[in-house]
Amino acid sequence: MRLLVATCTVDYVGRLTAHLPEATRLILFKADGSVSIHADDRAYKPLNWMSPPCFTTETNDADKKIITVENKAGERLVITVSQVFHNSVHELGVDPGLVKDGVEAHLQELLAEHVETFGKDWQLVRREYPTAIGPVDLLCKDENGKNIAVEIKRRGDIDGVEQLTRYLELLNRDGLIAPVGGVFAAQEIKPQAKVLAEDRGIRCVVVDYDALRGLDRKDERLF
Repeated sequence: MRLLVATCTVDYVGRLTAHLPEATRLILFKADGSVSIHADDRAYKPLNWMSPPCFTTETNDADKKIITVENKAGERLVITVSQVFHNSVHELGVDPGLVKDGVEAHLQELLAEHVETFGKDWQLVRREYPTAIGPVDLLCKDENGKNIAVEIKRRGDIDGVEQLTRYLELLNRDGLIAPVGGVFAAQEIKPQAKVLAEDRGIRCVVVDYDALRGLDRKDERLF
């Protein structure tokens, strides 16, 4: 990973245009080729970014450095650097990935066995479907044959929706499986996460862990 703290302007040219005026920012260059620009606020969310696959070139123009990040679609992120405060490269090694707690791991296993939880005639394509930024919990096909990425959490919050959004962005660039829809599944989904998910076209499904395990029998319920 390369960390660059610099005064810069940023211009995005693609399906739309966006401009960040000159300011001091942190620019992250990751080993997967992704580049993201961060301010000293907004928590983890970048001001702008380019997801892989993409490539980066650097040129010098007078007293400024021009960093251009371009993807296969021809979209470009142009970073014009006027002053550098910090520039370092660090080898982070292979990350073992997120280790789910017992409930989340078991939920994934149970939902893989019972994909009809999401809809009649659904089929499982694969568990832990790989992407450049990590595996999607489940890749399924719905009753119409459309690919659906399913992200599973014990408690569903905004971070989980953001994670699934990033997966969908990458999956929908793959012409072999696109278009890919999204389902956010959890035992409990926070209201803010539900609003964000639905705004992005992601369906929310609240799952009953005990019912999936066969511990909650409908014929034994009073209500």
